[in-house]
Amino acid sequence: MALLFPNIRGSTGYGKTFVKLDNGFLREDAYNDIGALLDWIKTQPDLDSDRIMVTGASYGGNVALVTATRYPDRIRCAVDIYGPSNLVSVLEHTADWRRDLRRAEYGDERDPKVRAFLERIAPLNNANKITKPLLVAQGLNDPVVPPAEAEQMISAVRANGVPVWYLAAKDEGHGFSNLSDLNFQFDVTVLFIQKFLLN
Repeated sequence: MALLFPNIRGSTGYGKTFVKLDNGFLREDAYNDIGALLDWIKTQPDLDSDRIMVTGASYGGNVALVTATRYPDRIRCAVDIYGPSNLVSVLEHTADWRRDLRRAEYGDERDPKVRAFLERIAPLNNANKITKPLLVAQGLNDPVVPPAEAEQMISAVRANGVPVWYLAAKDEGHGFSNLSDLNFQFDVTVLFIQKFLLN
């Protein structure tokens, strides 16, 4: 197996201009970077473009969900680790101290045009396009991406008859930190990979 870690626009390490390239109405450009990565994989003789799993945590989880909605025929499965399923609802329910910081990046959901844009691109509102198995891991004490983000996505995808595994940790917040939970998450992920990516 090969693990690829793309620095899609919005990532740090390439300067302030690069970090801002996915802000507001530019959000879809970051999602398109994943499409370009999938194109690149297809050109690599040592990679199998028919066996791709996408995964990410937090905003990376959002990108994994988006990938599952935009490129369902190009992946085998997806793993979302405490990722927002709708940037509007996460902005409305995230911790107060975080809201203005995220509005500067995602856009202000109180603006009707921004809200309409964010609702249009939300994985939750495109869940009918997800056709491949999904694993969702969520801390039930997460103040940053509340559990409702995972639960609303799971309900929408299961309504399509798509297999969804849900790992909910009662003693975790935004990110798993307890060794027993980390080990269990790892084991579940391995089983998910064996069943849906490798078989």
